[in-house]
Amino acid sequence: MATLDQKSPNVLLQSLCCRITGKSEAEVAHQFQYAVRVIGSNYAPTIERDEFLVSEKIKKELLKQRREADAALFSELHRKLQTQGVLKHRWSVLYLLLSLCEDPRKPAPRLGSYGALFAQALPKDAHSTPFYCTRPQSLALSYGERTAAPSCATVAGAPGGLSSSLGTSGISSLGVYTLNGPSPTPQSLLAGQPQPATGAQPLGPRLAWALPLGSSSSSAVAPASSRPPVGPALAAPNRVVRPRRDGDPNAELSESALVRDLLYVFQGIDGKFLKMSAQEDCYKIDSKVLVCKSLRDVSSRLAELGWLHNKVRKYTDTRSLDRAFGLVGQSFCASLHQELKEYYRLLSVLHSQLQVEEDHGVNVCVESSLTLRRLLVWTYDPKVRLKILAALVDFCQGRKGGELASAVHAYGKTGDPQMRALVQHILSLVSHPILNFLYRWIYDGELEDTYHEFFVASDPNVKTDRLWHDKYSLRKSMIPSFITMDQARKVLLIGKSINFLHQVCHDRTPPGKITPASKSTDTPKDAAELLSDLEGAFQGKIDAAYFDTSKYLLDVLNRNYLLLEHLQAMRRYLLLGQGDFIRHLMDLLKPELARPATTLYQHNLTGILETAVRATNAQYDNAEILKRLDVRLLEVSPGDTGWDVFSLDYHVDGPIATVFTRECMGHYLRVFNFLWRAKRMEYTLTDIWKGQVCSAKLLKTMPELSEVLHQCHILASEMVHFIHQMQYYITFEVLECSWDELWNKVQQAQDLDHIIAAHEVFLDTIISRCLLDNNSRSLLNQLRAIFDQIIEFQNAQDTLYRSALEELSLRLQYEEKKKRREEEGDWGVTAEQEAEEGKRVREFQDTIPKMRSQLRLLTHFYQSIVQQFLVLLMTSQDESLRFLSFRLDFNEHYRAREPRLRASLGATRGRRLSNI
Repeated sequence: MATLDQKSPNVLLQSLCCRITGKSEAEVAHQFQYAVRVIGSNYAPTIERDEFLVSEKIKKELLKQRREADAALFSELHRKLQTQGVLKHRWSVLYLLLSLCEDPRKPAPRLGSYGALFAQALPKDAHSTPFYCTRPQSLALSYGERTAAPSCATVAGAPGGLSSSLGTSGISSLGVYTLNGPSPTPQSLLAGQPQPATGAQPLGPRLAWALPLGSSSSSAVAPASSRPPVGPALAAPNRVVRPRRDGDPNAELSESALVRDLLYVFQGIDGKFLKMSAQEDCYKIDSKVLVCKSLRDVSSRLAELGWLHNKVRKYTDTRSLDRAFGLVGQSFCASLHQELKEYYRLLSVLHSQLQVEEDHGVNVCVESSLTLRRLLVWTYDPKVRLKILAALVDFCQGRKGGELASAVHAYGKTGDPQMRALVQHILSLVSHPILNFLYRWIYDGELEDTYHEFFVASDPNVKTDRLWHDKYSLRKSMIPSFITMDQARKVLLIGKSINFLHQVCHDRTPPGKITPASKSTDTPKDAAELLSDLEGAFQGKIDAAYFDTSKYLLDVLNRNYLLLEHLQAMRRYLLLGQGDFIRHLMDLLKPELARPATTLYQHNLTGILETAVRATNAQYDNAEILKRLDVRLLEVSPGDTGWDVFSLDYHVDGPIATVFTRECMGHYLRVFNFLWRAKRMEYTLTDIWKGQVCSAKLLKTMPELSEVLHQCHILASEMVHFIHQMQYYITFEVLECSWDELWNKVQQAQDLDHIIAAHEVFLDTIISRCLLDNNSRSLLNQLRAIFDQIIEFQNAQDTLYRSALEELSLRLQYEEKKKRREEEGDWGVTAEQEAEEGKRVREFQDTIPKMRSQLRLLTHFYQSIVQQFLVLLMTSQDESLRFLSFRLDFNEHYRAREPRLRASLGATRGRRLSNI
């Protein structure tokens, strides 16, 4: 006799069938065929492949049966078996033993019921499927932890009168039904097994419980011993042959033919009588075929399952070949394939049952046959699920990436727990690639989005200096609906910060040391767990990565690149905050800047700048800051002096250029020119005042100039008051207040974007309030005209004092000459000299009215421009500018001369009272 390892698997399987049934090889032919079909099926059970776990389950089962001695003996035998090398697959043997183990409360199966024996030989947790489970919680188990679960109540209405255990197995468990005739559930088993609560099952299985199996209701629960044997060898005399359709075209179509056609239609294949109608887009029976109305209606209802299957299958077949559909789309197709696979398992079981019935000639009327009514019951739940999938496919048409995930997520917002669980399972598969993209981005800064599915986009054409501003952006259409806009913004900032550190700051710190990477979504199960706690675990991961990365980036910028010190340098130098330096620089530059702009040289001005730095407190600044301070000459226009083209400059590069961009430096340059001109007006009026004070005593001897000098003093006082009020407004109300707000925001900033935004708001504020924006163009023009009048007044006064001092010098020389000649004993002057002196004095006195008229005209122009400026201030929307107009005309000097000011002031007061 050949050894076991020399026999073929078929011989061994036939021997096993003979040993189990106790029959000869000829008698177990049908059992052997069924065993071959079961073993050769495509079942893919999800079972534990751990030898230790299986052995523990066996011991627990023995302890549950109060067989402690057997458990101890098994443990000892298992220990000895592990020390021997006889068996190569100990786990398989142990799992077979565990599967053969049965509850002692169940009666021993009859030898004729060979299907029941094979059903016990299959593992109870062999298949976990989302379809058709009779327990509500089985749906969650099928997509969650696929471990063994208690089987549901035995279904009496299974196809072919099958006795089955429908726990978490779903469709796949239908494959263990007995196929040789009715084998009802024993009364003892029904009594000893927990029954599902009413309303706790899906409608299909509940209908299966209520479905009668024959004319006598008692036969459904009769004990097995009271029923005739129905095995193939014993039930031959009682067999009723299924009626078949003959060739008579007038014969009515039988139910068996419709069942056979429907099994093809369920797979999207046209049957012999049921075909797809292109005009009506549905499966229907040809009107020429004779069939009763009830069968036609039931067939139409059942054929909808094929139409739904075709809709889902067409989508998956089309999209599976589209590589541009991306990873998210392929995951969606994979989830649909998974659902269809479970659906095909049911169809394979139904087809197998129909084949067995046809092989044995079972009549459609007997209780074990597969009828349209039973098909309605067992396809109820699949139909519901396929309807959900078909509707979801329609809803997701034309979508990809994050937009597809949003569509799936939105479709899951329903009160139906079965539908919600199905959509949640699909969402876990669909969102898995997105979450993988997300975690690679926030923990490594890597973005490999070939098909543009992720909501973070990268522009490879952007250079490094614009990395922070332009390289990365959000695709708002691809942001999944379960991720908020704030979370998406933080995700963008995290990855952008990592890339900024590596590419711009040249920081070589590994991302793992900046933010410890937590567990990623390695499986769809992890993604499902994460999606179930979006406000907890998911939000916590995003926040932790965001705070760690942003804090590290700001520390690098402040520690290595002196970001805050550069910000303060901008305030001190370009916004004229370093008062002693600016004043001394003006004193040194005055001779140079008074010259025409075309005669200036930048190296001369740079030397003066360095002298001013060494002579003031600016010398104590950081050398990194001082080396960036430079002189810049603006574009020269005809007639410009050095005052018009001179400007300070501050060079920025590297990471700090991200904050101080070209646009920002352009704003700083505009503000500096405005402040520099206002400071020059203050400097000019100071020189005017010093000239008046120094010349006052000298010109007392010239009484004819007293009126002109008085007029000069009045006009200078008006100008000084105006410039002082403007300087107060610019320095304190604009610069200091805006700087204080900026500094507070910078100190509280959580990321670089907050600093950039606060800095931009600061620049926009000072530009608008310094009248440099487009809305204040008319005000700025009036202010520049006032500044021009101050320069004109300086020139006019200098001309006046120069001519007056020359005349005074000549008069003093004449008197001194006259006195010296008298001391020598001569006549003081001759008549000719006296006549010349009188003529010269008269000529000077004739110029005084011209000076007076020039000053009067200058005063008139200045006051008219100031009045127009005040009118514009009064009508401004900015409250601070309206208050400035009150201070500029505190004594209502201009209001008395300008009627529009009185009207504007009244309107302003009325508006203020209405606001109060």
